Amino acid sequence: MPFPKALVPVSLRGYQASWLGRDVIAGVTLAAVAIPEVMGYTSIAQTPIVTGLYTILLPLLAFALLGASKLLVVGGDSATAAILAGGLIAAGIPGLTPGSPQWVALCGLTALVCGVLLIIARVLRLGFIGDFLSASVLIGFLTGVGIQVATGQIPDLLGVPKGSGNWFQQQWAWMTSLGEVSWPTIAYGAATIGIILGFKYLLPKVPGAIVAVVGLLALATFTDAPSYGVEVVGAIQGGLPPIGFPTGISWSDIPAVVSTAFACFIIIIAQSAATSRGFAMKHGDRADVNRDIVGLSAANLAAGLSGTFVVNGSPTKTQILDGQKGRTQVANLVVVVVVLIVLLFLTGLLTDLPKAVLGGVVFVIGLELIDVKGLVRVSRERRREFFIAAATALTVFIVGVGQGVILAIVLSLLDVIERQYRARDFVLGVRAKTGYTYDSAAAGLQSEPGLIVFRYDADLFYANASRFVDEVQTLVQAAPDKVRWLILDSAGISDIDYSAAQNLAGLLDWLDARGTKLVLARPEPDILASLQRYGLRGRFPDEAVFDDLSTAVKAFPASTA
Repeated sequence: MPFPKALVPVSLRGYQASWLGRDVIAGVTLAAVAIPEVMGYTSIAQTPIVTGLYTILLPLLAFALLGASKLLVVGGDSATAAILAGGLIAAGIPGLTPGSPQWVALCGLTALVCGVLLIIARVLRLGFIGDFLSASVLIGFLTGVGIQVATGQIPDLLGVPKGSGNWFQQQWAWMTSLGEVSWPTIAYGAATIGIILGFKYLLPKVPGAIVAVVGLLALATFTDAPSYGVEVVGAIQGGLPPIGFPTGISWSDIPAVVSTAFACFIIIIAQSAATSRGFAMKHGDRADVNRDIVGLSAANLAAGLSGTFVVNGSPTKTQILDGQKGRTQVANLVVVVVVLIVLLFLTGLLTDLPKAVLGGVVFVIGLELIDVKGLVRVSRERRREFFIAAATALTVFIVGVGQGVILAIVLSLLDVIERQYRARDFVLGVRAKTGYTYDSAAAGLQSEPGLIVFRYDADLFYANASRFVDEVQTLVQAAPDKVRWLILDSAGISDIDYSAAQNLAGLLDWLDARGTKLVLARPEPDILASLQRYGLRGRFPDEAVFDDLSTAVKAFPASTA
């Protein structure tokens, strides 16, 4: 009897037995990369190291079973970890200190709130929200996070205390402590960075991070690194994660984490959706972003209920999985098994791991987030978007990650509004031998004596309605000949709001007073319905509405013969 399809996870439907071997190899390889990475992310989130391992246990399992993407890897992420830590510090909760049980509990609560926000987004089909963060804004945001993350590891790499305050104060703190550096610590950090980068460029198929962690851990253990001044992570709690609502937390704590959870929510949707779409298209599949939101919601709820912090879809880990020819979420299930083995049996071996090694791992991650090539490409091809990306990056590491998210959203929305406000508009030349000529609308242009064919490529709404009216009035007043017909090519207009309708009514009065007839060509049925609702349909008799532009143009000379 075949297994009911409804009970098979979406990401695993159609699975073939021949894929299993490759998925297992890909999963083991991914685990070798992901384990040291998520351990390093705890230095960003400022939580115990074991919580990093928790992010790729139950959360990854939840997404594999409930998400739609075959390849998206979910777990701890540098961007959301930075947002989380910055948000909790900015919340100003009395007595809250990073790394404390209360801090960890609030991290779990943030993950739960984020999971609820994702549920709401799924119910309301808000997956499109991620589309409002443009590629250039994301480049700037992740670059800013990369700078913050990389520079945040410098004290651990030097063996000096971390400073407090804003970004400049933190950098000044380690600069003024250079006389106190620990050279053995520097050696461990430099070796970590060198090994990772060496393998990346010379043996890219071998995960340099795991080589660095295992090799330098062995060296630190055999040489008793603490005896010569190298700080180590110390005992790491083993076993299964704690299951249940974060301890010591009440409902009254939720308002303190809502803004941080919302910032994480925006980045999760934007980053995960872009990653899922990109790899789905690469393999000829179709991404189901709304279904992935279900998986991401479940992953964050699992994180909050298992003692860890917010999780996100990871482009770098997903790339590793794809590069190893992994086919489905079975590879991620293998990662879950490997992490479970580490938690149950191997955490005791990590006691002597130098903090500089983890700092080196995270430092390289931060460097990889700094997308210099992307910024250069944007600056060459779209200078305005480069300035938006640069402003976002500067805000992230100078002011704060949360503020950077807000600025990214605001700049993206302003860009959308500005594009609609300054929509492309044309005067069409109708005497061309083949079709029409499109000239950017400017005073003095006309389609032929007595006729202007005007195309406006945007919806009409409160922000651009006055500009639309001004454009039309300028064209009519500056035309070489008296304008008898103004044909509005409506193919680029899909909506007219109430404010725009009021402006349109005033324009009709103005045109009537000048003896100019406004004709609609190619209006969508919804536009005509809107005009009816606003009481304007009667001002466009049937003989002034044409389904085809050519028919409208041909009607002009006939009407004036």
